[in-house]
Order: sequence, then C-alpha cells, then structure tokens
Amino acid sequence: MTKRTSIAAGMAAGALWGAALIWVGTALIVLPVFSLLPALAFAFLGPGIVLALMIGRLAQRRFFDDATIDGEAFAAGSPGEIDMRVLQNTVEQLVLALCLWPPVAYLLGISGPGIAVALGCGFALARLAFWIGYHRAPPLRAFGFAATFYPSVMALIWALLQRI
Repeated sequence: MTKRTSIAAGMAAGALWGAALIWVGTALIVLPVFSLLPALAFAFLGPGIVLALMIGRLAQRRFFDDATIDGEAFAAGSPGEIDMRVLQNTVEQLVLALCLWPPVAYLLGISGPGIAVALGCGFALARLAFWIGYHRAPPLRAFGFAATFYPSVMALIWALLQRI
C-alpha cells in the first residue's frame, strides 16, 4: 500500500468515525444529565486530559535529555520532535473544537449536549490514535487527524442543516 493510499484509507475511516460520533451523540439525549453547560464542560475534559499527557511527556523527555533540558529544539525526526508536532496539531484541533462545539451544541437543541459529549470522547481517543500513529509511521497518523478534524466540521454542517 502506498503512502497516499494509506493516508486516504485513514481519512475515510476518520470520516466514518465522525458520522458515528454524531449518531451516538444524538442517541445520548435520553440521558437527563446532559444539559448544555455541563455537557460542554465535560466535552472538553477528555481533550484536556490528553493535552496534559502530551505536555507531561514532553516535559519528561526534556528533563532526562541533556541536549534539550534548557529548552533547545529536539533533533529532527526524534521522538521528542514528533511529540512536539503532535502537541502543536492537538492544540490547533482543540482551538477549532473550542470555536465550533459550543455553537453546534446550542444549534442542535436537545441533541446538542449529547453530541458535544460524544465529540469530546471521540476527540480524546482520536488524538491518542494520532499520537501513536505518528510514532509508528507518519501515514498512520491520518486516521487520528481525520477522526479529530472531520467530526467537528461534520457536526457544524449537521447543525447548520438542521436550522435550514
């Protein structure tokens, strides 16, 4: 399988993941605990935990590496440099989520809180897949990237279509 084929397969799987998260999220309306504000608070808990793990891993790498302990850049292609790329992309994805999920949850009314919680859980799992995939082989990160990006965009499109 070529790199592009592997990346395309990961992206397709990420799109399916996004559709599944929205479907699961709409099923969560039966749980009365999900009002809008608590749902949004807990939607970002999983992503926050994963972000803390990534920051902690980088701090650990620097502490035990004399070449980077003072904040120097990690060597190109090193595990530390890969972790830096993963962290940067995770922050970018989290900023996107912070911009999109609250209006999505609001626009979707009764199903919005469940979708926000499902997006948060899916985000955390997808970021872990991205992190692991990036360390194993860069094309394997495609699923984790797509499974984080597509659900946010798909949820926005779904919410806007519900309002038309």
